[in-house]
Amino acid sequence: MYQLSGVKVIRGERTILDIEALSIDPHALTVVLGHNGSGKSTLVNLLANQFAPESGQVKLDGKALSSFTPKQLAQTVAYLPQKLPEVAGLNVTELVRLGRFPWRGTLGRWRKEDSDIINDAMRETGVEQFKDTLADQLSGGERQRTWVAMLLAQQADLLILDEPTSALDIQHQYQLMELLSELNKNTGKGVIVILHDLNLALRYATHTVALKSGKVAFQGKVDLLQDEQLLSDLYSTPVKLIDHPEQDHKVAVVC
Repeated sequence: MYQLSGVKVIRGERTILDIEALSIDPHALTVVLGHNGSGKSTLVNLLANQFAPESGQVKLDGKALSSFTPKQLAQTVAYLPQKLPEVAGLNVTELVRLGRFPWRGTLGRWRKEDSDIINDAMRETGVEQFKDTLADQLSGGERQRTWVAMLLAQQADLLILDEPTSALDIQHQYQLMELLSELNKNTGKGVIVILHDLNLALRYATHTVALKSGKVAFQGKVDLLQDEQLLSDLYSTPVKLIDHPEQDHKVAVVC
């Protein structure tokens, strides 16, 4: 369980994030929502221990996040930033292989187990057919699936993704979220993902954290997203929920 208490992140004279208390289920598919500048990326960067808060505590399973060694944290939490690293010259297999680094290091002995894990990760994410293709020659959706395969090869219990759908077309957005949802259901791995699209959240989230102006507006099970007034207040615009014409979930429209 992630637990944040009394957390403040300050940049200059501005408080970017101010969280009195927040708990995140490590086995859920948690979508982080909020307007631009609400603190979403700051929150997930804290959860991935990319930096420490100016005050307060971030704990994972009762242990201060700052007390994890980089190797221990990488074996527990797999993080995909919004701005992906350059992968020039790496094929898909080589990119996915990077996920084994926390377990083998630079000089560690590679085993058949590693190859099996890499191959399984590529198969689960549907990129096995591209195993010899250079990663920078893939489409946006294929490349995102390859990065998710790398996260799976890392064998962490929790995946954190910062706006993974932002550069994808609508088809690949839904394909990626379907993949993350299936991974969450079938493997028990937790997923924390930032989304801008409320309808993706309504369709795939099991839990949510909503931020407004750096504070937690609401948190909990996805049922909270069925409240039109909560959503309207969150985005400062009238939001109406209507029945999906073919599926058993709601669709959000702006009035």
